Amino acid sequence: MSSKTKTNSPDSAPYRELHDDLAAVIAPLQELHRQAVESHAPTVREILRSGNREARLIEHTLDHLLDHACIPPGLALFKSLCRHYWEINPQATASYIHAYREMWDSDEQESKTNSQNP
Repeated sequence: MSSKTKTNSPDSAPYRELHDDLAAVIAPLQELHRQAVESHAPTVREILRSGNREARLIEHTLDHLLDHACIPPGLALFKSLCRHYWEINPQATASYIHAYREMWDSDEQESKTNSQNP
């Protein structure tokens, strides 16, 4: 293995340093996402517990959760509220699911599409 290959490997010091720098920059944003999810969780639990069918409240909550569905707890709340709302308004729920995919799944979907279409 040449020294050039070793330098460019993901385990090399420059990559580790870049990773560490990015992790330090991203950590406060992840904490903000976590705090936002925690603040919306009681609303979601109450909607689900009570069987609330108020579209305005549900959509308002989904709008906020969509911004934080990039972290697993945010996605879990978003999904559970979507499942509830599906019974009330499947068309609106589908639009939220589509918005999620455009916002958070676009890179993954593009890579799948590109690998299937040479």
